[in-house]
Amino acid sequence: MKAWFRKMLSVSLMGIVALPIGAVFYLQQPKFGKAPEGARLQRIEESPNYVDGQFQNLVATPQIVGESRSSIWLKFLFTQKERPAPIDSIPTVKTDLKALDKNKDFVIWLGHSSYYIQFGGKRILIDPVFSSSAAPVDFANKAFAGTSLYSAADIPEIDYLLVSHDHWDHLDYPTITALKPQIKNVICGLGVGAYFEQWGFTKEIIHEADWFDSLEMDKDFVVHVLPARHFSGRLLSRNKTLWTSFALETQNKRIFYSGDGGYGPHFKEIREMFNNFDLAIMENGQYDKSWPYIHMMPEEVALAAEELNAKALLPGHSGKFSIANHAWDEPFKRITEASNDKHYRLLTPKIGEAVELENKQQTFSHWWEGLK
Repeated sequence: MKAWFRKMLSVSLMGIVALPIGAVFYLQQPKFGKAPEGARLQRIEESPNYVDGQFQNLVATPQIVGESRSSIWLKFLFTQKERPAPIDSIPTVKTDLKALDKNKDFVIWLGHSSYYIQFGGKRILIDPVFSSSAAPVDFANKAFAGTSLYSAADIPEIDYLLVSHDHWDHLDYPTITALKPQIKNVICGLGVGAYFEQWGFTKEIIHEADWFDSLEMDKDFVVHVLPARHFSGRLLSRNKTLWTSFALETQNKRIFYSGDGGYGPHFKEIREMFNNFDLAIMENGQYDKSWPYIHMMPEEVALAAEELNAKALLPGHSGKFSIANHAWDEPFKRITEASNDKHYRLLTPKIGEAVELENKQQTFSHWWEGLK
């Protein structure tokens, strides 16, 4: 009996020692990235938005309100959600992106916060996530049935890849590495370039910028890197890289992409800079009353689109992954209702359905209605 006890104690101790060692090795995988260092870190430290070793929002932004972080996780993991994912497969339209006329302006929602854009003769890809999950492990945060429509093989050569921040549902290691041969330039916030450099992209094509920086990438094509009200971090570290929104500007048109973030005064400030936008692509989903400052409620999305003076609103950040406790189709229902009396056109394409920027008469169905 004593020998059996000693053996079990020995095995337990070995397990206790092995677990942290295994965790250390696991976290060395390239998908987790590495902290900015050297000249990149020096540039970060010179940013007015970097204080006491972290990037800061323009206004105070608590990540959690009313509950502890541990209670939030317990609720997320063990509370029964109401219809977090559809039973039916999501309806889609697979547009052949390679066959599109490059000289015509299109926006194609690829699911969640991924977009393919043709604008001013440029091919642009935003926050592509083609994996079947948006998490560090494959079994978590699985994509809804029918939504994994596109892969890297479907994407043409990309002039500009834009990445808003480093969260798993916006920066996906398998997708990015598969796309590497097709990417001419990467545009991202300060520090995010460290991921791309680690993943084999050359320094020359990585363009990192701070809030309110304007990058003249080509004749009559400017990418403005703008604020968002959010946070960053792949696992344990927080706010070592910058989260952003973007404005794309040609000689006579503008597109705004919100990235992730809560409602705040930055929308009015951005409107003052640009006067109006032909299209605002806005996050609309994965919200919760416990984190109201880092994700907008649909009614706030509608308000922000008005404050941006957007002519059209394309809502996303929903319809593919379930990251919050709301029903999967609630964001679509609420933004439709909130947009009833607004001056902008609400665009609700299916995943893969082409939005023609010049076609002001184009209409879209309420495709989520009737799905179980």
